[in-house]
Amino acid sequence: MEEAAELSNYLPLSFKTPKEQEYIEFLWDTFDMNYANGKYQFAFLAYHMLTMSFVYFNIWQIKQTEPGDFEKGLIGFGRDEKALVEATSPFAFSIVPERTMLRFLKLIACDNGKIGTYAKLVDDRNNSAHPNGNIYFSTQAAVNIKIAESLRVVNEIQAHSKPVIERCYQEFLLKSYDPDEREYSEAGDQIREALIHANYMSQRDIGICLACDLGNLRGRDEFPGIEALHQHLHAAYGEA
Repeated sequence: MEEAAELSNYLPLSFKTPKEQEYIEFLWDTFDMNYANGKYQFAFLAYHMLTMSFVYFNIWQIKQTEPGDFEKGLIGFGRDEKALVEATSPFAFSIVPERTMLRFLKLIACDNGKIGTYAKLVDDRNNSAHPNGNIYFSTQAAVNIKIAESLRVVNEIQAHSKPVIERCYQEFLLKSYDPDEREYSEAGDQIREALIHANYMSQRDIGICLACDLGNLRGRDEFPGIEALHQHLHAAYGEA
């Protein structure tokens, strides 16, 4: 199903470890194989895990860019608070029930109604994964509806994450404009490693960076270097 592949544009272009990339590739392979062979319930399980991975990556970006807000969002997490603060990978969020982790989306202005809709997908996954004697997705049409619903949710969350991505990008520009002070002297290396790789950025995230309004930085002495780095991003990723 071509539409299902759209989810890949919302997943990271680069992962922290080969194991993380292998995991995402495994889920895609599992989805493709089961979908092609008519095992639609298992295809949905894999697709839902990819969707929740997107959610974890999104929450990770909040944690990295807005650590103060992230810590405020930990109220009520009790025994899991320390582990979430000290997490070194988005996949560490899996220690908390998925429905509970969705509460962090309030930090990007997703209201309770939207979060309740997202949680319904979790319920559908849970029902499908339990040995209850039911095959909820026995037809291609049935699973296609769930795929379309998942993509709608992902697109909505992505839209809400725009301010976080913009802040992340502007912080990157302010820290990286000077070739003599940043981690990598070559602009392409700095963008790839310190922006995309470090922040689990997806193609959709890069699109937000490309369209980012830098007007509030224009009066700064550093702006020529900032603009040059921004133009390099356009040259390298503008046609992707």
